[in-house]
Amino acid sequence: MFRKNCLTIPAVNDATKFGKVAVLFGGNSAERAISLEGGQAVLNALRNRQVEAYGIDVGRSTLQQLTQNHYDRIFLMLHGRGGEDGTVQGALETLGLAYTGSGVSGSALSMDKARTKYLWQATGIPTPRFQVAKSETEILAAAKELGFPLIVKPVHEGSSIGASKITSTKELSEAWCLASSYDSFVLVERWVDGVEYTAAILGQTVFPLIRLETPRTFYDFEAKYSDSAGTQYHCPCGLGSYQEKLLGDMALRAFEVLGACGWGRVDFICDASGEPWFIEVNTIPGMTGHSLVPMAAHAAGISFDDLVWRILETSF
Repeated sequence: MFRKNCLTIPAVNDATKFGKVAVLFGGNSAERAISLEGGQAVLNALRNRQVEAYGIDVGRSTLQQLTQNHYDRIFLMLHGRGGEDGTVQGALETLGLAYTGSGVSGSALSMDKARTKYLWQATGIPTPRFQVAKSETEILAAAKELGFPLIVKPVHEGSSIGASKITSTKELSEAWCLASSYDSFVLVERWVDGVEYTAAILGQTVFPLIRLETPRTFYDFEAKYSDSAGTQYHCPCGLGSYQEKLLGDMALRAFEVLGACGWGRVDFICDASGEPWFIEVNTIPGMTGHSLVPMAAHAAGISFDDLVWRILETSF
């Protein structure tokens, strides 16, 4: 049985050593469209480098396809529940198939925003105060305890799906209805005013930080994928080298505390005093034209095709 090893990532110089590779994308999560776009980009990049790669839109027969067609390893480009939460990772380990990115526990913990924050609190990583609500009554109580402004979001979704910033009690009901339509567990988190950054990670390397700016209320789904004119990405991020290194090291620790490995992205906000507040981890970030990991890799001198190759190396 394959067991994920997060300790070492070997360099591979020969495409044939990867064997037959399946790129898994699509699926049925709320982020299906993004997964399809990024998965196709990854598939093209692997083929550009002469890797024997095949794309599979994930469905009920996928595990059977993987075994019948004798794949050697899997490049995971599934986002959200059913793909980024340890479910597929566990199935692949049972089949004895190597795969990219984090293992079962690292994937599951990172996908669960509440448990991510519990672990961060326990290990001294700064994260905004929060509560988990399972009813509209509980969200009212959480708001009373935490105070406004707040951000309300599903515990188990990505790409800011179902998230709302709220500034008063009268907005709670609508925010609850939106978030709970995606998840029975809703995170109520103290809003942090400040500058948003993201740290892209590959192995033990933190790529140059990206500073995000959006004219929208926050960096929501539309800012990520639709508002190409309004959203601005700054890399270099404008911080001094010492501060950027310090924040990058903190991001790597926040990543590893969860058991995440291979590659991923850590999002955080620095408040007016410059203090960082860590928000969440993505263990299978986007790989589209709007995506942040390829952008950070480019700033580090790594092309998209080379980045994809190096992510595939994490399957060893």
